[in-house]
Amino acid sequence: MAKLPESSPLRPLPTLIFASRWLQVPLYLGLIVAQGVYVVLFLKELWHLIAGAASFGEQQIMLVVLGLIDVVMISNLLVMVIVGGYETFVSRLGLSGHPDQPEWLSHVNASVLKIKLAMAIIGISSIHLLRTFIEAGNLGSDNASYTETGVMWQTIIHCAFILSAVGIAFVDKMSQPPEGH
Repeated sequence: MAKLPESSPLRPLPTLIFASRWLQVPLYLGLIVAQGVYVVLFLKELWHLIAGAASFGEQQIMLVVLGLIDVVMISNLLVMVIVGGYETFVSRLGLSGHPDQPEWLSHVNASVLKIKLAMAIIGISSIHLLRTFIEAGNLGSDNASYTETGVMWQTIIHCAFILSAVGIAFVDKMSQPPEGH
């Protein structure tokens, strides 16, 4: 990171604008609290699985496990946003050389973060869609997700997520200079 020449002090407005990035810290702290809530939800669902293991059928176990995977994927999404967002938009974490530093953090930028988030959202959407397909036998029940129209819209929305991710990756690829330049 380039240092400013000592002879050119920042003017007040640019200093204020640059310092405003620290206003995001409470947002990231709130996401850490949300992460804690997801840990509680995971433990609750895990207990539900353990307590019902003897009486659940294969489909019920699969649905609860998919719920657990969903919670983990959302939690991973939170970690990417918290760590990647803070590193990209607020301040460096100073983890260089730390044995637990995530591999992706060394080359994170806004573009990489967008693509990783899009892929995580597609994964989460896939889990939801799979749950819907497994429960498709409940079509027409009181739950609007399990109507034919609900299944159709979930599929359309999932496809829109995929197209959006492909579009983001394409635009990112087009904005990169050709290799060797």
